[in-house]
Amino acid sequence: MSARVLRTTLAALLTAALVAIPGQADAADSKVSGGRLDWGLKTSFQNYITGPIAKGEYRLTGGAATAGSNRFRFHSATGAYDPGSGDFTAGYSGGVRFTGHKKEGGDYELDLLIANPKVEIAGGGGTLYVDVTTPAGTSHGVAFADLGVGGLDTSGGTTRMELSDIPATLTAQGAKSFAGYYEAGTELDPLSLTADMSADKPDTKPSTKAGDGEFSGAAVDWGVRRTYREYVVGDIAKGSWSLTEGAQDGGALFRFGEGKGFWDARKKALDAAFTGAITFTGQGLDLTLTGLGVTVAKDKGTLTADVTSAGATTEDVPLVTFAAKLSEKDGLVRLDETPTVLTAKGAAVFGGFYPAGTDMDPLWLAVPVKSGAELPPLPDLGEDVAATQPPASIAPAAASSEVDADGFMPAAYWIVAAVALAAVAATVLLVRRRRPVPESTVTEEKE
Repeated sequence: MSARVLRTTLAALLTAALVAIPGQADAADSKVSGGRLDWGLKTSFQNYITGPIAKGEYRLTGGAATAGSNRFRFHSATGAYDPGSGDFTAGYSGGVRFTGHKKEGGDYELDLLIANPKVEIAGGGGTLYVDVTTPAGTSHGVAFADLGVGGLDTSGGTTRMELSDIPATLTAQGAKSFAGYYEAGTELDPLSLTADMSADKPDTKPSTKAGDGEFSGAAVDWGVRRTYREYVVGDIAKGSWSLTEGAQDGGALFRFGEGKGFWDARKKALDAAFTGAITFTGQGLDLTLTGLGVTVAKDKGTLTADVTSAGATTEDVPLVTFAAKLSEKDGLVRLDETPTVLTAKGAAVFGGFYPAGTDMDPLWLAVPVKSGAELPPLPDLGEDVAATQPPASIAPAAASSEVDADGFMPAAYWIVAAVALAAVAATVLLVRRRRPVPESTVTEEKE
């Protein structure tokens, strides 16, 4: 199929890339199926949360991932696109929970979950909607930010849309999510997205079988640990990872499939072995995990793997444990986003960078106990961004200070912040001690 890349320059230098379908300007609406949205909310807010005043963290949930410095990646776009008008809607999955100012008893004065962003572009304007959860409850579909898309022409038909560095401005409704400490009109971080149309999406559903307690076609999804992945590709290890033997990469999760084993419905016990391998390489790093297995008995589960490091292989190493109350629904025995904890032997696999008892990435498990049961999909990041000519993008935003002029400052901390800011700025600039693997200041969401 011939393709052309359309670029439309906005006043704000926003650009779009559309892989066009000749002759489809008047075609019926297309469905959006797959793609990613990268957005950091507001860099100064992130810095404040993880800084010395709030002493907080952010956690990822629903398969969300990080995408480089200060950006979160949301996945599995669904929506619609009208080639005639250019109207476009895409909703993405995943969330980020920010907590800070921990109180006695374990609660937080600041507790904010931003999830399931949705972008709507119509009539020359654009809006970003999100689900917002605070201790007071959840508000769905909050019109959180106005998007600077004036002048963007998305009509004409496309199999794939890319929008890069879309300016975002906080709305009055969005400002309420920050208890008024950011005013309406505040500039947020720009966002970028891709969205694939469903016409060319292949059917990749795996076959599943079950009978007399035996099953095949199961899958286990696990990301190891987000900070470990960031360490591997970061400035210290300068490495990468590769997937072989059928393992898949879902952004925040790796899927190991073709699981076979036995399910004891009476005892709620499970024994499963999966295919797939992942290899992490970098400076001073060569680690392969393969032959993953999951056993569950008496509501406790263990994830094992064959571990190869420095040329030596150790089989069936228990990496993490997890709570596992198993039950059947829709022909599947499932665990969704289950917290995992590193074992002592697992700690040795990672060179002692993480001590035993460290929270690792959550785990998903899907075991077909009825033939033909459909496995849940991995996060769908859409087609490879490099598969088409990349759009130009606006210059990156200037680096934010620890707390900038419009930074998030709860009223109770104004006095403390005023005294501390000068020292904080000096400390951030002058004292930056690198550790081999980041501490767990920033962790993933646990249910």
